[in-house]
Amino acid sequence: MRLADKVAIITGASSGIGRSSAYLFAKEGAKLVVADIDNAGGEGVVSNIKTKGGEAIFVHTDITLASEIKALVRIVKNKFDKIDILFNNAGITAGDTLVEEIDESSWDRTYDVNVKGIFLATKYIVPEMKKAGGGIIINTASMAGIRPVSRIADYASSKGAVITLTKALAIELAPYNIRVNCINPTITETPLVELMSEEWKKSIKSVLPLGRLAKPEDVAYAALYLASESAMLTGMGINVDGGHGI
Repeated sequence: MRLADKVAIITGASSGIGRSSAYLFAKEGAKLVVADIDNAGGEGVVSNIKTKGGEAIFVHTDITLASEIKALVRIVKNKFDKIDILFNNAGITAGDTLVEEIDESSWDRTYDVNVKGIFLATKYIVPEMKKAGGGIIINTASMAGIRPVSRIADYASSKGAVITLTKALAIELAPYNIRVNCINPTITETPLVELMSEEWKKSIKSVLPLGRLAKPEDVAYAALYLASESAMLTGMGINVDGGHGI
């Protein structure tokens, strides 16, 4: 198994990409920490993993609050004594709104979750990885951060920030044997997609050579690669995009 005895924290793991990644990581031997604000969904993921013989815990975590990230680190350290992998997956969908109609509080919320949340988790988990002599950080960015479509200025710019943050962290943390990479999915079949208009989704499909949206499992396998065999990759973004970036 590719992740045998590794301890992996996945934020936003109660549904979508995070849930698929949690199941796949557990199948590959990882001890899972499901971190999410959705208690019922998170506990459900943990129950499913345990039913199949895996090891997992749920920790209610609002990634925008430093106090909750600190509590997450304490709980994981007490339970597993280490943190090998941090998958900063939690995020929110915004956009489908003209820039002049974007509410300032909505803009701030998008950046709090999509960017600040990654900063806080990294800030408080990196010291543990340094003590252990290394680790792996994976961030969920988006093809929207590379090739935005119309009416997603808030979301696209937040994901562009994630891509640049990934590169900056990779440079800073390389001397400590901590690799940092990101995944850039095209629009993916998750509950968040239901918030977007059919017109918007149609515009995405029209630029995908493979002609379909990504599935959560497509992204999960990219995350597994970054968490295992990709020993010489850092500061990189893997486009899970059906050819969107061509």
